[in-house]
Amino acid sequence: MPRTAALLIVAMAAASAACSNAAPGTSAPHADARPSILLVTLDTTRADAIGPDAQGIETPSFNALAARGRRFRQAYATVPETLPSHTSIMTGLYPAGHGIHENARYLDRRHPVLAERLKSAGYRTAGFVSSFVLSQRFGLTRGFDVFDDEPQQGANERSAADTTGRALAYLSGTSAQPLFLWVHYFDPHAPYTPPEPFRSRYAFKPYLGEVAAMDQQLGRLVQAFESTAPGPQAIVVVSDHGEGLGDHGEIQHGNLLYQSTMHVPLVLVGPGVSPGLIDAPVSTRRVFHTLLDWAGSDATLSLRGTEQDVVLGEAMKPFLEYGWQPQTMAVAGQFKAIEAGTLETYDLAADPKESKNLGAGANLPAGMRKALDDYPVPSVSAARTPDNLDEDARRRLASLGYIGATAPPVIRRDAPRPGDMVRLFEIIDKASGLFVQERYADAIPLFERILAGDPDNLDATLRLATSHSLLGHEQPALDAFKRASRIAPQSIDVRTYLALHHARGREWQRAAPLLEQVLAEAPERLVAIDALAAIREREGNRAAALALRQKARALRSFTPAELVHLGDLAMSLQQTSVAIEAFEGARAANGTAVDRDLELGVLYLADRKLDAARTALDRVPPSHRAYPLALFKRAQVSVLLNEPDQAARIETAQRHSDRTTRELIRRERLFR
Repeated sequence: MPRTAALLIVAMAAASAACSNAAPGTSAPHADARPSILLVTLDTTRADAIGPDAQGIETPSFNALAARGRRFRQAYATVPETLPSHTSIMTGLYPAGHGIHENARYLDRRHPVLAERLKSAGYRTAGFVSSFVLSQRFGLTRGFDVFDDEPQQGANERSAADTTGRALAYLSGTSAQPLFLWVHYFDPHAPYTPPEPFRSRYAFKPYLGEVAAMDQQLGRLVQAFESTAPGPQAIVVVSDHGEGLGDHGEIQHGNLLYQSTMHVPLVLVGPGVSPGLIDAPVSTRRVFHTLLDWAGSDATLSLRGTEQDVVLGEAMKPFLEYGWQPQTMAVAGQFKAIEAGTLETYDLAADPKESKNLGAGANLPAGMRKALDDYPVPSVSAARTPDNLDEDARRRLASLGYIGATAPPVIRRDAPRPGDMVRLFEIIDKASGLFVQERYADAIPLFERILAGDPDNLDATLRLATSHSLLGHEQPALDAFKRASRIAPQSIDVRTYLALHHARGREWQRAAPLLEQVLAEAPERLVAIDALAAIREREGNRAAALALRQKARALRSFTPAELVHLGDLAMSLQQTSVAIEAFEGARAANGTAVDRDLELGVLYLADRKLDAARTALDRVPPSHRAYPLALFKRAQVSVLLNEPDQAARIETAQRHSDRTTRELIRRERLFR
């Protein structure tokens, strides 16, 4: 059966219809007053690392919630990565529905998110997250009255203690309006560096130390919420995904669909939730429906009811980045199936470690095989990293271990199964990290090892070519680019990076035609726009360069230095308003560090905005290299404004004049 998005949408609609038409008692309406809701998402937390069944760790805060709430023994993430998994929690959709299959993507505004729905239902909404990967720029924060995603300066994540402190400060305010509070903890994510006393207590299992430290903060948060939030109260604690820790050869997460990364903790406490254990498989996407149920909006698929469906999941990172087999997962009853070129099946009741693959011959529950077949595989071109993800965002994501592919891969008939390529996971992560750190000489041998094991890996080939290029290795770079062209003859990415190679070398003129071709096909490709703008400047075509710089600025935020350069370029072309806007933007971003007050004064004077010219010129310090010119321009403004001290300003300009301004003063009619 074809794997199309339409099929999945139909399947999900049918499931929802089946649930809404379920027999009486399967999801009974609840008459409770709308509770205040606390949603806590635990990043990178395995199901067997927290709770009363966990071995080798004490998690009293989670255990206390589990004792008085409903705990789901078979809860499953939709994706073993932070952003797409949270997107499912916040939209109620599988990734095929919301379109986010990897980190560093943007959620389309046509998909309403949880905070929007709850805000429209009359809730106050506040969110506190601990990692840049969930920052406002990725689209999950619509509808929040308050959203705090700022770690300490220079950091890209913050501790559970810091995030809890921020949330508790917010909770200290008072309001009778029901509250929706989302708190996200990132601590168990690698590297594992728990604080004391957990560092010493779990010296040989630092991952568990991180979980235990996080559990302590969970206790603080729950206590504060239950003592301050108005009305009835409801709490959901759920993980976005687990951590491999070496199971099935995966050290961290994102590449495979085994229990270590997909089986997660989930507990509910609140109105209409009877305490106990639920053994039926459930998807974490149903947290969305449960919160809407509490808010009185819709009980369909709420975890307060008893609806059951086939639980689905995916791990598309190896497919979207390396061109390996796409991976989908289905769980029903005690059986789990993974489709990745071949079918793996496991009886989780008899084999929770997934050590015995039953293969295609297993007697799977009804609908399970069809659900796998109907699950659509995303387009590699549609899933590429956005062209307008700026370099700061890329660096911040890379510091957290999230490094997207350089280019969409080539789809191959003989694509390897990710489970057969585990020997390369660690090498790929290390090589990509070194590449982002600009340690190209160290990365090159690792890219060569990757290609020895996976010769048609386009991402590794392009990074190898770029590494040689940036080190000035002309022939090895060209050889690698030729290899990339053989792998992907029609790839716009190969042409882009080859053009960048030419642009940084002696034959830089060869880059322009390639970049023009790239922009004809992809007009918003920022890296090509920036490179072509630099080439136009080298050619002396400043007008074309300015147009390209302005196009780039419409697509991304400019740094203060880039704004200054844009202003200088516009000023040289007498584009006064463009130059003023650029210089003022740089000043707003970087204050006194931007040395363009004289230029602003001159521009405002030319634009006859005399008050603005006076303000800018008064900021020019005596130490400025062109201070005599600033005094001359300030005297002109003084005369035009008819200031009472204009004669003194003319005299000061004369006294401090240099060879250039002396002649200007002599000729200036305003001074006569």
